[in-house]
Amino acid sequence: MMEILIICVSAIFVNNILLAQFLGVCPFLGVSNKLSTATGMSGAVCFVITLATLVTYLINAYLLVPLHLEFLQTIAFILVIASLVQMVEIVLKKVSPSLYQALGIFLPLITTNCAVLGVAITVVTKEFTFGGAAHMLGLGEALVYAVATSLGYGLAMILFAGLREHLAGNEVPAAFKGLPIALITVGIMAMAFLGFSGIV
Repeated sequence: MMEILIICVSAIFVNNILLAQFLGVCPFLGVSNKLSTATGMSGAVCFVITLATLVTYLINAYLLVPLHLEFLQTIAFILVIASLVQMVEIVLKKVSPSLYQALGIFLPLITTNCAVLGVAITVVTKEFTFGGAAHMLGLGEALVYAVATSLGYGLAMILFAGLREHLAGNEVPAAFKGLPIALITVGIMAMAFLGFSGIV
């Protein structure tokens, strides 16, 4: 139970995928103008990261590693993620049109989100340290890590969208309007999240 808690705190706060690892920054800056779009994108990212991690973990453990094809991980994972997003889009369109409409444009955008690939590769290659001993994540721990990472992504995106909405109503010097003030805000957020680094 303590290991699960360490994974969650580490993935959400200490090693936040956006603010510490800088993965998935393009959609982060592009879709965070409004709180509603940021929330929609966060939900879609959470769903796809969890599903992609499950599928890529199983493919790696039961296909690539037994056949000694680990060198194909990146290519295989990219193909799996792209195919998975397309399949999810088709299934949602048939099964749940309301959810498909709610996710809208965000689902195809996730295909190019490097955070999804980053989590999939991290889960199968990185050794995590618990109580001084390093070990690879099992399937359950990998799924916890994926959910926690995507929640960290959503937290950072929603906080940033709220700050950008607030900044839109304020007087900002002309040289800082738009992307410059957004990047300064992200930098301050990243420094704030550094305060969590001593927890784990």
